Amino acid sequence: MDQWEYKTLKYKTGGFLGGKVNEEEFEDLLNSYGIDGWELISCFDTSVHQGQSRDIIAVMKRRAYLG
Repeated sequence: MDQWEYKTLKYKTGGFLGGKVNEEEFEDLLNSYGIDGWELISCFDTSVHQGQSRDIIAVMKRRAYLG
């Protein structure tokens, strides 16, 4: 049976009140974890108010190597 390990990343948004995402930087971050075998399984934001995001939470998994 496959066993998995999980990682949760918190990515801070920018801007005076938050809500601005540097898409290239965020994509680079995800790609760097992907190179290490992590797969993105969920991604959501934490709201401040009126639809603005404070953080982006990314949940990743990869096969656990026992040994």
